Formats: sequence, structure tokens, C-alpha cells
Amino acid sequence: MSAELAALPEKRKLRVNWAAAARFTLPATILLTLVAELLLAERKYAIFGGGFGQPRTLDSPLEIGAFLGGLLLCQAVVFLLLYRLLRRLHRKRPDSPLFHFNFLFFVGGGALAALIGKYQALAFFSDAMSFQIIRNLGGGSLTDALLYSLSEAGLMLIGGGFALLFYAAVRFFFRRRWREAVPFPDYWRLSRRQWLALMAATPLMLFAVNRVDDSRAALTRFNAVTAIGFVLEQATDFDRDGYSFYSFPLDRQPFDGSRHPYALDFPNDGIDQDGLAGDFSFSGSQAAAPAPVIPAGNRPNVILIVLESTRADAIGRRVDGRAVTPVLDALAAHGSVAPRAYSHVGFTTESLQSLFTGTLAPRDDRQSLVRDFLTNGYQVATFSGQAEDFGDTANLVGLRRGQVFVDGTMLKDQRSGAFAAQGSVNVDGKVLLREFDRRLGNPQAWQRPHFVYLNFQSAHFPYFNPGMDRVLPGEPIARADIAIGNRDRVAQTYWNAIAYNDRLIGALLERLRRLGVLENTIVVVTADHGESLFDDGFLGHGHMLNDQQTRIPFILSRPGVAMPPVIGLDDMRALILRAAGASVAEPSGRPVFQFLGSLDRPGAIGMVDAQGRRFVFDFLQETLIDSAGGRSLRYAELAPGSAEKSAADALLNEWARQRWLRHLQGG
Repeated sequence: MSAELAALPEKRKLRVNWAAAARFTLPATILLTLVAELLLAERKYAIFGGGFGQPRTLDSPLEIGAFLGGLLLCQAVVFLLLYRLLRRLHRKRPDSPLFHFNFLFFVGGGALAALIGKYQALAFFSDAMSFQIIRNLGGGSLTDALLYSLSEAGLMLIGGGFALLFYAAVRFFFRRRWREAVPFPDYWRLSRRQWLALMAATPLMLFAVNRVDDSRAALTRFNAVTAIGFVLEQATDFDRDGYSFYSFPLDRQPFDGSRHPYALDFPNDGIDQDGLAGDFSFSGSQAAAPAPVIPAGNRPNVILIVLESTRADAIGRRVDGRAVTPVLDALAAHGSVAPRAYSHVGFTTESLQSLFTGTLAPRDDRQSLVRDFLTNGYQVATFSGQAEDFGDTANLVGLRRGQVFVDGTMLKDQRSGAFAAQGSVNVDGKVLLREFDRRLGNPQAWQRPHFVYLNFQSAHFPYFNPGMDRVLPGEPIARADIAIGNRDRVAQTYWNAIAYNDRLIGALLERLRRLGVLENTIVVVTADHGESLFDDGFLGHGHMLNDQQTRIPFILSRPGVAMPPVIGLDDMRALILRAAGASVAEPSGRPVFQFLGSLDRPGAIGMVDAQGRRFVFDFLQETLIDSAGGRSLRYAELAPGSAEKSAADALLNEWARQRWLRHLQGG
């Protein structure tokens, strides 16, 4: 064969060489990208091997066969469509070597770049990341969510620049040889009948594979399946309610737009709109209660300190033999402490709104600590290291109604970084204390009682900023080095940020002592949410319902305040007002309701009780997860009357109740 090839004219040899290579362009791209995605998915999710955070494993021939069949078909269809589309764009020379190079570079290389970006993001967040959660990172603003994401994308942009330079160099070097190449056959041209067969087989195959639970769960990790699934969802959403035969949860009423997953369940009407736990019962109303009255005569000052991303187990912790929070330890020892306190959701904006208003998803500030204290003659001041307009928090809780308002947006020249997204604003706590001195550092300013809200950002990712003290031993980890392989250094840097906040609180208490107001001041310390430090497999917050990300401290400096065995952020308004002397009802101590994403369309909901036992309902898989033993149970398979069925229905009914309360707020 080599002798026959050598005897051919030069152009003929070039054609034979290109033709041999062109035959494998499409299958090679499909195979390369598929293998890369399989390796990344197995490393991240252990879909075959099983492991932490992976309750669904492909461990039977049926599951593996269904998974591989669906994946191969979807991957082939997507890349075949891209192949045909790119050929149409090369109208002048669709059979040239340039077309094949462009296909390999833009389609194959683009697919690999998308995979790298996806799994890099998941390294910082989790597989629970969704469009809604990304939106939450931006405080409800997609613009800020994009800016937030771009702050982590610098290296990828640089890599993209080098890739384009490589592309230009190859085109320049081979331009003459490609022009001289003779066109060769179109090996991957399908007839109309073949296209019809492929278009019919794909939805049928995917529908069948989706009936195999573990296979469906594994397939959702892959981009080609996600793309085809999206098209099929839109095509089979007959009643245009956003759900279909291919959505998860599945629309069991495909021709009734009022009944679908996440539909608002109207109580006591005999209809189960969302198809879960039956029609729920509701009594009562959400009429705003009058502002509580704090008896005149000796109204105490109230200082509310919110610590960003601070876990409950920070209090009392020792690192290398040194106490991380000596100031807070002393405050807790002489005051009142909640045995168990939790955030409802792992994001700052929703957490602050619940803390101030006593509701999970307020629509306005008709009920807020700011209004409560203003009505009782207090001066209200805000000193926050973040942008309080982020997620519309300042408006929803009425922060600007106070006499003093200072936040990260106003202190632009004092930010720890220059990035533009509201969610990335971070002003050092020392700057906030200087602003406190400027406005409230004179004893004359304290002739009236004060409610002061401070928000310290030190423990927010990346856990160290210029100007922070190194309270604990060890060098802080560089942002670029933050990875699971350096989890110990990440944790050390985080605990130092907590220790730094503790030092700032000590400095604040000393100021109050010098002003002569500390004895008549209630200091309240809590957090918006916790933080995973790779100790549960993830880094960050807002994507898992567990103790690392949702259990928080709650400390009152005033002793003797009755604390229920478990509280949520929505209980803290009442506890703060009671500590100040107002006659408001004590929180019930009922299990704390939690959710991922938004209240109306969560990815998961949960409830945690006074013993720390948590039930989580996963809407994607329609499963109930019990933290006691980590069991994952299909909701449809729960036995009527069983403890698990009762727990699942109680959780789903609490979700329905919270949504209905929000509905009533809006009239």
C-alpha cells in the first residue's frame, strides 16, 4: 500500500491522506469528548464506584446498559447535528481540510473547554448547583451572578486567548497546503429516512432510560443529555406549565396547567395541585401584628452582629491549642445561647431577611426589627461590610429608615477588592469600627437607646484579605491555591478569619465600655449561614442542607433568656425583642424548615429537629433522605402510615404552608 501511495501524484497523495483522516473526524471527536466527560463525572460523582454524596450508583447490568445506550445516542446526535451545521457554514469548501480542523477546534475543543469550566465551578460549589442557586449568588440579579462568576474565570479567559493564538498559527502555517487539497467524500451524510429514524429513536430511548432511576440520575450529569432533554421537555410541555414527560419532577397532569410540580397548593380545596402529600390544611392568617412595645424607663441598647459564613462549631474551638473565639466564648458563658440554631437557606440575602422580619420570604418591611425599634423611640444605625442593596435586602427590611446607614457600597474606596459585583463587596471590619467611632463614638450620641446592626465579612471566601490580622499561627492560603488537596490550609485560613472577627467584637465591646453604655446593652451575635470547608466534600455554602452549611451560632449577652431547644433565623426577631423587654410570644421550638434555591421552586427542602435529625426531600429524585443512617427512600415507595411517610408528608406540608403564608403576604 505504501508503494502504491508513493506512485501517486502529489495532489492525489494529499487527497488520500486527508480522506483517510476525514473519515474519523466525527467519531474521534465523539469518543474523545465522551471519554473525558466520563472520567470527570466518575471522579466527581462516582457514578460507577459509589461513594460520598452519591446515593445512586450504576451497579447492575440493566442500569449500566441503559446509561451507556442513552449517553452514546445523545452524544452522537448532538455532535452529528453540530457536524452538519458547521458544514453548512463552510459553503464554499465544505469538504476541505479547513472544515475538519474547525470542527476539531471549535466543536471538540469547545466541548472540552466547557467541561473544564463546568467541573472547575463544581469544585467550588457542588452538583446541587442550579440556575436558581447561581441566581441566588447574585442576590437575585443575573447580572451580579455573572459578575460573581467572572471573578473566578480569569485563568480560563487567558487559556482561551492562547487557544485562539494557536488556531491562528495553525491556519497560517497550513493555509497553502489546505488550498491545494482536493475535496473528498462526505462520509457522514444521512438520508431523510435515516434522519427520521434517528429523531424517533432518540426520544424513545431517553424516555425508556429515564424510567431507570439510577441511570437517569447519572445521565443528568452529561451535557449532551441535558441539551436533548431540554428540547424534549419543551416539545412535550403540552399545557405550557413548565413541566412535561421529560422534566423532573415528571408532570403527572400533562394537559392541566393548574396541576404540576411546584404548583401552589391551595389549602382545603380538595385538590392536590403539586401532586405531593395530598391537599394540605391551613388555618389562620398572615395579618401583620402591631409593633411590639418595649416598656419605657430603661430600654436597653441592642447591638446585632451578623458574622458572614460562620459555623456554629467555631464557638469554643481551639486550633493549635489556642482559642479561636475567646471573646464570644466569654459572652456565651455569661449570657444566653441557643442549643441549636439554623439558617433556613445558605445565602446571605434570604438569611438576613428572615432574621430581621421573622418570616422566610418577606415581601416588604411591614414587620421588621428596624420598624420595631424605631416605633419604640430607638435610634437605628447600620454598619455593614457588604452591599446591603444586594438582593434588595436594605429595602425589604427597611435598613435605610434608620438614622445612620453605612455599607460597602458607600465605602467604595475602602473595599478589600475592586471587583464590581455587589455580591463581592467586602469592607474590612476595622473600617466599620472607624465609621462607628465617627458617628457613635461620643457619649452624647447615646442619649436615646440604640439599635445597631453590624455585619462583618472576614469569613467570606477567600477567607483572607489585606488588612486582616493573623490571629492564629500559619500563613493564609493564596486564593489560587484553594483546592481540596489543601483543605487543611483552607480551614486554617478560615479559622483565622473567625478569630479576627472575634477580635473585632472585643474591640467593639471595649468601645461600648468606654462610652459607658455596655452595662445597658444587649449584644446579639449570629451568622447568616455556615460554610463547608471540604469536610463534607464541598467548599462554600448554599448547595447542601447539612450542619456545616446551615448550623450557626446565636448568642445573647443577657443571661436568663429562655431559649427553645432548636431555633431558625425566623425565630431570632422574637428572641431579640423578648430580651429587650417586649411582650412577644416565645418561639415554639418546632423543627426548622430549610430549602435550597428559592422557596417556590426549591431543589430540596428539609427540616431539622432539636436532636439534630434532619429529613430532606429531593425534588429531582423525589426521594426522602434521613440523616439518621443516611438512608435515601423513594417517596412513591414509602408505606402508608410508616414513620418515613409521615415525616415526608409533614415536611411537604410545611413547605406548602410557608408558600401559602408568602402568598397571603402578597394579597
